[in-house]
Amino acid sequence: MAKKQFKAESKRLLDLMINSIYTNKEIFLREILSNASDAIDKLCYLSLTDDGVGLNREDFRIDIFVDKAARTITVRDNGIGMSISEAEANLGVIAKSGSYQFKGELEKAQGGEDVSIIGQFGVGFYSAFMVSDRVTVISRKYGEAQGVCWESRGADGYTVTPVEREGVGTDVIMHIKADTEEEIYGSYLEKWKIKAMVKKYSDYVRWPICMDMERQERVETGETDDEGKPKYEYRTIIENEIINSRVPIWQRPKDEVSDEDCIQWYKEKQHEEKEPCALLRVSAEGNVSYKALLFVPGEARELAYTGEHKSGITLYANGVMIMEHCDKLVNEYFEFVKGVVDSPDLSLNISREMLQHDRQLKLIGRSLEKKIKGELEKLLREDRPKYESFWRSFGTHIKAGVCDEYGRYKDFLRDLLLFYTSEDKQLTLKEYVEAMPDSQQVIYYASSDTLKHAMSLPQCEQVRSRGYELLYLTGPLDEVVLENLQEQDGKRFCNVVTDDLGFDTEEEKKAAEERDLENRELLDFVKESLGGTVSAVRLSRKLAALPCCLTTEGGITLEMEKYFRHGPNEQMRKLRATRVLELNAEHIAVEALKKAYDAGERDRAAELAKILEALAEMMAGCEIEDPAAFVSLVSKLF
Repeated sequence: MAKKQFKAESKRLLDLMINSIYTNKEIFLREILSNASDAIDKLCYLSLTDDGVGLNREDFRIDIFVDKAARTITVRDNGIGMSISEAEANLGVIAKSGSYQFKGELEKAQGGEDVSIIGQFGVGFYSAFMVSDRVTVISRKYGEAQGVCWESRGADGYTVTPVEREGVGTDVIMHIKADTEEEIYGSYLEKWKIKAMVKKYSDYVRWPICMDMERQERVETGETDDEGKPKYEYRTIIENEIINSRVPIWQRPKDEVSDEDCIQWYKEKQHEEKEPCALLRVSAEGNVSYKALLFVPGEARELAYTGEHKSGITLYANGVMIMEHCDKLVNEYFEFVKGVVDSPDLSLNISREMLQHDRQLKLIGRSLEKKIKGELEKLLREDRPKYESFWRSFGTHIKAGVCDEYGRYKDFLRDLLLFYTSEDKQLTLKEYVEAMPDSQQVIYYASSDTLKHAMSLPQCEQVRSRGYELLYLTGPLDEVVLENLQEQDGKRFCNVVTDDLGFDTEEEKKAAEERDLENRELLDFVKESLGGTVSAVRLSRKLAALPCCLTTEGGITLEMEKYFRHGPNEQMRKLRATRVLELNAEHIAVEALKKAYDAGERDRAAELAKILEALAEMMAGCEIEDPAAFVSLVSKLF
């Protein structure tokens, strides 16, 4: 029969698909197996009302045959098959899908009820040309005596001829390309490789996928050695095996699969030794239907915060793997969640890899995020030690989520946040506010590199002396988190280092201003002596027992400055906080400074000022610019 040409648009699409749409060549087998599963679905459906089919559900199967000498892979199904006209209509026009047409007709017959068919768009078949230089399809449709042979070498066209075929169904014979320097196509002719691809992409196709597999077996030869012991030899045994699991664990009813079974599956699949913090089993129906089996890991992997880390959720459509690491299901703040999501409602447009903007995917993602959050809140309520363990591993993800997109997700995530209020106690913001005494009007916090240092900051003294708890921020994002949140239950956040603590009466504030005026000459002298390292020097209203402290003015705090120093660009690394030195007028060290200044001992007064600044820097957790000079100044005191 004369060769026929693809339509012009089909030729362009075929070339695009082979070279651009699919990024991973090995998925060709997934597509061909999905089509075979489709064909069986159709005939199985007809068998419910047509006794002439003569097949029971357990008779349906897909077989894979490999001929390394001929360099062919054959996928055979005993599904509904194609007639000559259907082969030409469905395979001769790319994106013309028999499955899609069948689905439409079936829905009409069932009054509009949706029917799930994997291969809806008729494009996946042509992925075979990524690894094949020729594809032959031999098919016979149920109810017809004549078979059809469709054959093509790609974009140059195809032929359609009648053939004899025993039994209904379809053979797709892929003639594998010759090896090149860039690609060893012969690797696809290895049975271990094919089995691995089936396990990876098509393990949960509902019909058995069978292939002859070889194994070595030790058998007696019938002879004995010199000691009279039987001799053995290894023989190659070929057995036809079902190489797919068929029914995934997440598709099975809860009364058949225990939580312990799910956890064991997770540990095997993820190569985890530690049990997960939380398990979610979801079966959702509504605007979009899906099943999910998700896990919150018991600890973070080493790559969790590097560019090498990938999202842990695998996406399936009707048991066929679409994406191994689907980063479009949940936001990055939940990217640590592992497991699977399987939906029959995904629109598999052209390529099963192109789902980034799929509406159904977004609906599933929003639903999943609510369920993940709910499970974490349940863990927080019912197993606090386990939640705190989770927080140590993945709290940074949640905090980054609060800061992401200018605080877009802050209200969704705020109830998951934990902050230290002592060395062995952490609270949520809601818990902190509920425990506040009536006299406390704001949420006090102090920031530093470590919990111990944050608790020792001199500015905390007045707050604790009134019986108020503080939040101690020790993470690089913590201050930015509170800036994004702005308040909790109407209570604003107060940085004890930079903000007014609100303890002074108007009379006390006025007295402090007068005291500053009285000592203005001394304070200006101290500022001048420090050579511009601080923007101002003032007498403190926050200190009780310590001589000095360092505070800041403006939007950048000392903790932010430390964070920016490790920033991604030079401009960020140059950002500095505007420092203010506060002195405790009641302290003996400040009294010594004032005494030296009043006595005209300006050099000594300047040295004492520099010592106090260095002490303030150390208490703030900052590095002293010249430690040797500081030691020299202190040595002069003896």
